[in-house]
Amino acid sequence: MRLLLPVFTAFQHCHPSYTSQINRPLTIMSIPKALVVDPFCYRQFSESECSKSYGGTVFTVPIAEFEEVVNARWNESNLVDGYAPFCKHIFIENDFTDAEVNILEINSENEKFLRTKYEARNSKELPVLTRFFPKDLVISDDKPLPKAKYLDLILYSREQIMKENESMGKENSEEMNSVPWGIVSIKAQNVDYEIPMTPITAMRNALGKEEGGSGVPIDRDAYMAAYEFWNRRKFRNIRQFWCSRTISPNDSTAAL
Repeated sequence: MRLLLPVFTAFQHCHPSYTSQINRPLTIMSIPKALVVDPFCYRQFSESECSKSYGGTVFTVPIAEFEEVVNARWNESNLVDGYAPFCKHIFIENDFTDAEVNILEINSENEKFLRTKYEARNSKELPVLTRFFPKDLVISDDKPLPKAKYLDLILYSREQIMKENESMGKENSEEMNSVPWGIVSIKAQNVDYEIPMTPITAMRNALGKEEGGSGVPIDRDAYMAAYEFWNRRKFRNIRQFWCSRTISPNDSTAAL
């Protein structure tokens, strides 16, 4: 049997205040922003202190520059429906970051390196059981991670982000009050379509906003489709966390 697993590095809780301590220079754009990186997603950028303990893809490009690029490529007609009405995806070519894919297929050679661990993405979430590949055991100079061809921008509507922030006792950023969509997670991948969220992410979302979820009930068919996909794959030991915003702010796909 072959599976896929994520790659993982040590994870620790990120203090909530970190998400608001990023100095973001003002940028002049010819058109109003449609997208802004939500504070929950700051952990995916190296300029944030949270990135040092994050287990998923971390970008070296500054947040302001990232926003400038994705807004320049914004086209509302390219929005793809997500797992709920408030969730959308946009897939863009990854020609401006060095992000690598972070999913490995499980096989007889690497299966012995699989690890499990209970983790929460922040201090307000309930820990859940995850599995992963430690990066130092499956990646080497002669077997590097391939650069991702695409980026899946996972978007939540302004209204949903505000609802989740309110339920978690968090303030909304000033920018979020003026844009329709917030980027809550970014997945580096080699396909231009949505990879199923991990089953545990669907369960976490169903717990409700107070526990860090989105409050969307589990869809059995979608859950079983996710099971079929992730039972054959897992994240490599890169940084872990896929894509769901189950805190006020995916991780959605976990991965994702």
